[in-house]
Amino acid sequence: MNFAGLQKTSLIDFPEKIATVVFTAGCNLRCPFCHNWRLVLEPSVPFLLEETVLQILDSRRKYINAVVVTGGEPTQHVEIPQFLKRLKERGFATKIDTNGFFPDVLKKCLPYLDYVALDVKTSLEQYWLLGAGNLDNFLRTIEMLKEGSTDYEFRNTVVPGFVDGSIIAKMGEVVEGAKRFAFQQFVPGDTLDNAFNTLKPYSQDIIIHFADLMNHYVDEVLLRI
Repeated sequence: MNFAGLQKTSLIDFPEKIATVVFTAGCNLRCPFCHNWRLVLEPSVPFLLEETVLQILDSRRKYINAVVVTGGEPTQHVEIPQFLKRLKERGFATKIDTNGFFPDVLKKCLPYLDYVALDVKTSLEQYWLLGAGNLDNFLRTIEMLKEGSTDYEFRNTVVPGFVDGSIIAKMGEVVEGAKRFAFQQFVPGDTLDNAFNTLKPYSQDIIIHFADLMNHYVDEVLLRI
């Protein structure tokens, strides 16, 4: 398959790993606060060929020990499981970032994944604002991760208007019993919808309050603020 870009080194995208981040193009959602919107609407060309990506990764073995596949939405590409298999055969730890709307593809990925980060963006009632229709597949993915053996986190970017105290409770009911939930700060600027370019983020105190609320539903809450 082809890829839309690559970040050679990241210290923050894979817990306790030094990773290269590989980006796929395209997404089924249209989140107005998305910072990677160019990968969705106007991915740059020429793309990186899979063999080129693998060559780059092989050349960086002394610097990295993991690969994160993100997007866009990686699991809308049916070739992703085979790519992850090739990464594991090379000895890399592997992680995928997903919105959860393609559980059948993700299920095929799981044997080759060490970690999954699933975005829980807002309450179910508000997902239509992100361009989502039927949420059955999203809910299937949540249950698949909760019941499976692959390490995972559910995560939320704390965007005012899409997250507040009442919405946290609704999200908590959806993920109840999960191993881990992470909150990450929203950073305004260069978003799909220009209205979010200057949106004032929540204060740390408010996000800590959200974490306290989520603690009633999951085993562990992480803050990346």
